[in-house]
Amino acid sequence: MDWLDALQALRAERRPAVVVTLAVVRGHAPRNGGAKMVVSSGAVFGTVGGGNLEETAIDRAREMLAAGSAEPELLTLTLSDRATTEYGVQCCGGEVTMMLEPIRTVPSVALFGVGHVGLELARILSRHELELHLVDSRPEMLDAARVGSPGSDGLFADAVARVRVVHAPVPESALAALPAGTHVLVMTHDHVEDLAIVDMALRTAGLGSIGLIGSSSKWARFRSKLAELGQTDADLARVTTPIGIPEVAGKQPAAIAVSVAARLLQLIDEAARTAH
Repeated sequence: MDWLDALQALRAERRPAVVVTLAVVRGHAPRNGGAKMVVSSGAVFGTVGGGNLEETAIDRAREMLAAGSAEPELLTLTLSDRATTEYGVQCCGGEVTMMLEPIRTVPSVALFGVGHVGLELARILSRHELELHLVDSRPEMLDAARVGSPGSDGLFADAVARVRVVHAPVPESALAALPAGTHVLVMTHDHVEDLAIVDMALRTAGLGSIGLIGSSSKWARFRSKLAELGQTDADLARVTTPIGIPEVAGKQPAAIAVSVAARLLQLIDEAARTAH
């Protein structure tokens, strides 16, 4: 598998990686400039020349993965018998500079309920590089005249996100098809739907954060009902409610959406930094 196929496969599997490019070659080196390899936590695809320079680059790439680094780095190595490293000597006589570029997984967000707040939130999130799943039991909430359609207008007109519209009469059924690590936001028009989605989200392995819109009194009722359904205190601790950041006040749909989006972006960054 070449480096490009490997990178595409890792992205499809939602596994982070580092692309190593032989950016500058001075003098003699095992490979010409432009050679690439892809490093994941458990595999290497392609080669930038083997030996000391490659092993050093692999070590540094995996350190970056472990740290959740987002910014690219330059790594310069001298290939001479006077430059001894942990992996021995390469005496080609040249010097190489490699660029190590972290490729994070594309985050996934599932928004259950595309009412007033949900639509405003979808507008904000659609401008970010992520998979955005819009789920609603009401077909009219997802009508093209309201949210637009791919290649057309509405949310899709200038979307950066990959937007997926899901009409689900039983909305909690959509949870099973979500990618691993998906952040779930629950804000439907119906508290019965909200409860069913939260309960099923807690029973669905591999999801990321779970956020529920609503008041403290709503959550008190939900806690009682979820406990009756068998959810433990540890399960309930996974649910964040209210959602958003306290610094953004206001009850207008757009203000709530800004608050929720800000907190969600924090969670996405935290998750990326801890992904290995």
